[in-house]
Amino acid sequence: MRIAIVNDSVLAVEALRRVLARAGHAIAWVAKDGAEAVRACAADTPDLLLMDLRMPVMDGVASTRTIMAESPCAILVVAAGVDENFAQVYEAMGAGALDAVNTPVLGPRGDLDGDRALLAKIETIGKLVGLRAKAPMAKRERPGPTRNPALPPMIAIGASTGGPQALSEVLAQLPRDLHAAVVIVQHVDAEFAPGLTSWLRDRSGFPTEIATTGRRPEADLALVAASNDHLVLGPDQRLAYTPLPRRHPFRPSVDVFFQSAAVHWPRPSVGVVLTGMGKDGAAGLLALRDVHWQTIAQDQASSVVYGMPKAAADLGAAKRILPLDKIGGAIVEALDQLRSAKKAAR
Repeated sequence: MRIAIVNDSVLAVEALRRVLARAGHAIAWVAKDGAEAVRACAADTPDLLLMDLRMPVMDGVASTRTIMAESPCAILVVAAGVDENFAQVYEAMGAGALDAVNTPVLGPRGDLDGDRALLAKIETIGKLVGLRAKAPMAKRERPGPTRNPALPPMIAIGASTGGPQALSEVLAQLPRDLHAAVVIVQHVDAEFAPGLTSWLRDRSGFPTEIATTGRRPEADLALVAASNDHLVLGPDQRLAYTPLPRRHPFRPSVDVFFQSAAVHWPRPSVGVVLTGMGKDGAAGLLALRDVHWQTIAQDQASSVVYGMPKAAADLGAAKRILPLDKIGGAIVEALDQLRSAKKAAR
């Protein structure tokens, strides 16, 4: 891959150069601040950009936002103390960064610490970037028998690149007495999931917690997938995590969760696909629509990356395609329609 480095620290740049060289990656260019990165990216867009957070002139969040608007490319936040700067990490991910990892440390004898974690992230992103043109469609299952009809309707939301910001906006639009369960699958490494959950709760004001094994989705609460395995619903409508399918490039997968909901959630509900790279969620959203869920995809103009929503639209999985600021209202409207249809059927 051709990889660019954005960092104002000479030692950090040298550490990154050595990691990339040892792995056989080519360095496209190096920028010392976010503004320089914006100009360089416009002139020579790399396959991947390693973005620091704290820099002079323009920080990593602002630079990420500008690059994604003007000359978009895959961005990985590589910064010192990532686990201590969750707010900035989620701001950058909301602006379009795919993931985050600590900067490798170069020792006095030239030894590197943290290089394996960085290379693992680069490998994963390389797979995701390669999925722009082609992505595997997950196997669709037939819905099973209806169980526990007293359970509330569910709002199942999937997101990837730009997702944190989009999710916070959608949750902020929802009333606190929604009388529906919310389950979120965001492409994010497990180590960042707890911080993301707290950040979403603080930003949106909507009650948000980690989705734990054995827990059942409940009304007026958002549960966030928090594992590198896939979140699924079981026949008893309780949540669990599974490593299968092992070779699925998106972890956790939106498709895997949506398809389990199509099989095991007892009543039609609402499925939403937000901004993101790739095609994860499209097949799952179609499975939900096939069992009479209301389905929504974010539109191109408001998406940071119009990959996942476009795939859902192209597949005919999305009943409605809407700008981000209209999705919360559309969810409430869809819930009202579903409740009215349920009463009419009695």
